[in-house]
Amino acid sequence: MEPVSEKEIRASFVNCSKGEASRLTLPTDFADTPWQDLGFLGWRDPKAPERGYAVTWRDGKPVGIALRASSGPRKSLLKSSICSVCVTPQSGSGITLLVAPKAGAAGRQGNSVGLYICADLACSLYVRGKKTTVLARRLEESLSPQEQNARTLQNLHGFLDQVLAG
Repeated sequence: MEPVSEKEIRASFVNCSKGEASRLTLPTDFADTPWQDLGFLGWRDPKAPERGYAVTWRDGKPVGIALRASSGPRKSLLKSSICSVCVTPQSGSGITLLVAPKAGAAGRQGNSVGLYICADLACSLYVRGKKTTVLARRLEESLSPQEQNARTLQNLHGFLDQVLAG
């Protein structure tokens, strides 16, 4: 991912107001962001942990989406789950349901979409082997690392399409 400035990030959000975007808290280590290791920048708000954000490049510009942790109980009997973005299996609380308001009028009417994703939004780092945790383990795949990275972005962009759909 190409480096993005704080100003560009705040201006990129498609599903929240400019005021909300101006108040969001960037990652505490934003200045040290390893841009070369990211397919997208994802983080949980350190001041409001129920909130998360993802910024990716699309059509030559950054596009951001605001997310919120689902407040409902997770109805799963599985001891592990697989992230729908990076396809990383995680156990315990490693996967969470994050919900994004739809963009535009649909979002203002309360419509939203959700997905099960790595709770820390570090999908890019898991796929590239730059981050590990006892909760996550990468599956052995026949896809090359480049193909896995492309799939991760394709999955995120598919979700973004749902956020942007009216």
